[in-house]
Order: sequence, then C-alpha cells, then structure tokens
Amino acid sequence: MERVIEEGHQHHLQSTLLTFFPHPRMVLQKDNQIKLLNTIEEKSAILGRLGLDCLIIHPFTLEFSRKSATDFVREMLVEKLRVKKIIIGYDHRFGRNRNATIQDLKSFGNILDFSVEEIPAQEIDEVSVSSTKIRKALMAGDLETANAYLGYEYMLTGIVEGGKKLGRDLGFPTANLRIEADYKLIPASGVYLVRSALKFRQVYGMMNIGTNPTVDGSKRHIEVHFFDYQGDLYGSQLQVDLLGRIRDERKFDSLDALKDQLGKDRLRAQELIRKL
Repeated sequence: MERVIEEGHQHHLQSTLLTFFPHPRMVLQKDNQIKLLNTIEEKSAILGRLGLDCLIIHPFTLEFSRKSATDFVREMLVEKLRVKKIIIGYDHRFGRNRNATIQDLKSFGNILDFSVEEIPAQEIDEVSVSSTKIRKALMAGDLETANAYLGYEYMLTGIVEGGKKLGRDLGFPTANLRIEADYKLIPASGVYLVRSALKFRQVYGMMNIGTNPTVDGSKRHIEVHFFDYQGDLYGSQLQVDLLGRIRDERKFDSLDALKDQLGKDRLRAQELIRKL
C-alpha cells in the first residue's frame, strides 16, 4: 500500500485499493467458519490512516466469480477504473477458477497500456508472512507474533452492552464488548493488555476473552476493565487494541481467589505498560 500511495503521488494518479466482500470462500464454498482479521470498517480505517485516496469494495458473487480473467481486466480495471499501474503480490491469481497469474496480468498490461509492479513475499525473521499464519498465531494466543506480522496491534471493534456486573462486584468493572461481525476472528481465550481511545485520550486496561469458568459460564464473552477511566460506555462503539497477552483463562476455586488473581493481572499489565 505504501508503494501504491507513493506511485500515486509521484505520477499524479489516484491511489486505489480494489478488494472484495464477502470473502470468496464464503460464497464459493459456503464456508461460514472462516474468520477474517479485519471487518470492512476496520480495514477502511487502517487504509485511511495510511493516506489511501480511494477504497473500492466490490461485491463478490457467484456470477462475478465466473468472469474470465480477460473480461475482468478489460471491463473492471481498464474501462471502469482506467488503471495506469497495478502493484500486486507475487502470488496473486485472478479470473474464473483463479487460472490467471501475475505473468498474465503483465501480458494484459502490454496490450492494454498499463504497467504491473510485483511485490515479493514479505518476510520477517526469514518467515514469509501470510494472513493464514497470522490467524493461526491469534488462535494460539501468540499475540506477539501476530502483531509483528501485521505491523500494527490487532484490534477488536464492537458495541458496549450490559452484562452481569460481576466485575463491578469484584472491584473490576468491565465494558462488555459485542462483536457484530460474525466473521471477525476472536483470539484465544485469556487475559490481554489493551488500549482504547476514550474522550480523545489513550486509556489502558486489561481484557478477558472467555467463558468465565469460575462462575460456571458457558457463553464466550469479551470484557474490558480500564485502569484510569470513569464514565458510561453503554451503547457506544469501542475499538480495543491488543498490546500483549498476560495469561490463559483459568477456573478459580472461589470469587476471592479470582479477585486476588485480577489484582495480580493488573500489576502485570502495569509492568508491561511501563515497558511500552
């Protein structure tokens, strides 16, 4: 994306990202279990901060999937977008049955008057980064690896709703986060150090993802306790950036034991904050 924006500025062209939604696997394989790293709103916000001029989200349908590579390039890229340069990953495939490669795209460019720049595999510590590896890291609770591969802190965005107020009774009031996008990947259960922007300032806290096994919970919840904030967040949209993982979720013998552990979690979180 940095290359796209740079090239746009240099040649007085509009930097544009063309993406598709829903995910093709949701349409072609009816795979409702696939989880994505970002919601459309999160993706748009991230790209906006980078300085992208235009984000195009094209509906991915069964009919669209049957469009040939030739028709896609001619109708979408050339006639509609009037593309002058395409910057794309080395392993990109497109067209019906994904039968066209970046070499085909370069051939189209020679005929239809646009250039193609190939971006090589992005490597960190000699490991090629992919969304699959990031998803696996998050599902394993390996937030450090996930954030390193992403280049930013993984985020959860949702609506704050009322809960059982157990945290308040324990002295750790929480904001209960409801993620509306069912395709958003929720990391492994556990306690995390988090940060949010509340009333135009950065506020740190700790977040629990899990079922609250100490009180025989069964449904998975996301609860955030902020260290230095007083205010009503009910009904508001909240973005939580995950900065570090503190521990796994555990079942305690009593509420007193849970409260004692929460105190230790807060101390551990504050240690991590001082190292940021």
